[in-house]
Amino acid sequence: MNSREPRRAGLRALLLIVLVSVLGMAPVSVAGAQEPPAPGSPDPGPEFAPTMVVLDESGSMTGPDPSGGTKMQAAQQAVRTMIDATPDAAPVGLAVYGTSTGNSEAERAQGCEDVTVLQPPSALDRAAITGAVDSVTPRGYTPIGRSLQVAAEELPQEGPRSIVLVSDGEDTCAPPEPCEVVRELAGQGLDLVVHAVGFGVDDTARAQLSCVAQTTGGTYTDALDGEALSQVLPRITATALRNYEPTGTPITGGPTVEAAPVAAPGQHLDTIGQKETRYYSVDVPAGATAYFTATVTYPRVPGVGVLDDFNALNLRTYGEAGEDCNEFEAAQQSRSSDGATLTVSTTWTGAAEERTGGGADRCKGPGRYVFGLVWNRVSEGVPARLPVELLVGVEQPVTEPGPVAVLPAPTLAGTDAAPVPAAGGGSFATAGVLDGSGSYTDTLQRGEFVFYRVRLDWGRSLAYRVRFAETPGRGLANLSPVHTTLYAPTREEIDDATFPYSGRNVVLPTHDPALTTVPVRYLNRDADVLAARSQSLPGWYYIGVQVSPPHEEDSRTAAPIPVRIDLTVSGATEPGPVYATTAGATPFESAAVAEGGPPAGVDSDDAGPGFPGTPVVVAGLVLLAVGTGGALVLRRRRRG
Repeated sequence: MNSREPRRAGLRALLLIVLVSVLGMAPVSVAGAQEPPAPGSPDPGPEFAPTMVVLDESGSMTGPDPSGGTKMQAAQQAVRTMIDATPDAAPVGLAVYGTSTGNSEAERAQGCEDVTVLQPPSALDRAAITGAVDSVTPRGYTPIGRSLQVAAEELPQEGPRSIVLVSDGEDTCAPPEPCEVVRELAGQGLDLVVHAVGFGVDDTARAQLSCVAQTTGGTYTDALDGEALSQVLPRITATALRNYEPTGTPITGGPTVEAAPVAAPGQHLDTIGQKETRYYSVDVPAGATAYFTATVTYPRVPGVGVLDDFNALNLRTYGEAGEDCNEFEAAQQSRSSDGATLTVSTTWTGAAEERTGGGADRCKGPGRYVFGLVWNRVSEGVPARLPVELLVGVEQPVTEPGPVAVLPAPTLAGTDAAPVPAAGGGSFATAGVLDGSGSYTDTLQRGEFVFYRVRLDWGRSLAYRVRFAETPGRGLANLSPVHTTLYAPTREEIDDATFPYSGRNVVLPTHDPALTTVPVRYLNRDADVLAARSQSLPGWYYIGVQVSPPHEEDSRTAAPIPVRIDLTVSGATEPGPVYATTAGATPFESAAVAEGGPPAGVDSDDAGPGFPGTPVVVAGLVLLAVGTGGALVLRRRRRG
């Protein structure tokens, strides 16, 4: 049932936006990537930016909360809600101020040093944090500046890190002034972002907290009462934790086709060097379809000229005895120095064809196929080696493929419902879930690339549009691109849109038309409409939203960008195809695996069952100090 016709043909070019050089951008320290641990080492899982939550426990927190009880009780509930929503592996710590002294003048000196670290930013200990915050008594001063210093000291000294500050008033101990504290920390080169929440504050406190956030490129959010705080704090903490670190089961690609290690279905992690080719093999049973995707995220490198700012990945498929199967994919990315993510993907259907004799048969039928990945084009200033994530899937053959016709794409429906806050993730693995039709809001940092995911079963489809709102404070000195990309479960790009953004109400962009999928059907892979072929698997479809770094003299003064995603999920759920094996679910959906030995037709002690479990699908993301490129993407596929 699978076609060997190219799914993508010719050359696709997106809009090329020529930007002015980044002025005054502090360089980001990027160490050369190291070889991964030995094969067989456990996958460490997704990484998060270490984050300290700083909570106001001063005397004013004993006051009433408009939603009932005291402000302190509301804050305690908000912390419980936040902790319940935080991933297990997230390094979250908690500090409080104003708990050890009263707020009399005689206690001022001691009270202005009264900052207590209840939990360092290690692996999340829910019981310890909730127990600690429930045991404190608010009564003292409000040393915000000093609390920021203490929180920064608790965080690692390298890499992205964050502070979430919750206060119901202004600093009562300055100096040090909170804004001066964060300016000093930024001057030390710390990659630190502070997000501030004003809990029922007045204009003076709001201005002070906003200054702290904007100076570090963070967000300021008002919470008028305890109910609002319980909604806001989990979302802001999720934003603070967003970080990108490549993950997967370690593997080392071979230098030749013959030396290619076997990559089982799932997520793998390797490194690749400039102009280097790495080879990996996949065992594919008779009639099955193999999916192989590679993702590289490029670090932010300031000062690279537009004409020299390209990176490219090529992917080629080989059959028995190293036979070149004439299956070729190429992906090229401009503005790589903004922290671009580049993904190249191939779908191999040769195992579904019968061998008839001759050299061409080396690329037909079941067996071990090899995928050669090369970092072909290299822009200036990037490290000699970079991590590469590899996603491998094997889909068993079907006995009944289901409906033939490709259904039309949906239209984006309007909604009168209030938008729902959503926190995008720093990777595909931590992508925020958009639970069906509606509108969702988030706030992105300049230079951030975040992901959301939408579940589509057989017969279902989606349409969405991203709206970027006006930013508070200073906007961008020049137009810069914002970008959105729609991905299939394989991480193959379905469609994207790039448009300029000024940060002001003169240009508040959205893309028109909306980006869409067609309803998911197995036989979409053979559709005459090439754009529909990637929508032949159910599962998580991903929406990537990317914001370029600020292009102005002082990058830290550019405010974060409010984002709204309008989403429509349409279509009736269909039964889907009938697979030939009892493990017959699609490769990115099944947690079950076939029992027994190697796949049919594969003679190998290394061959695993035909299906991966639900993989940890982690694609490149960059955030905080890493920006988005993507002004021009070229993709080409050649076969035969």
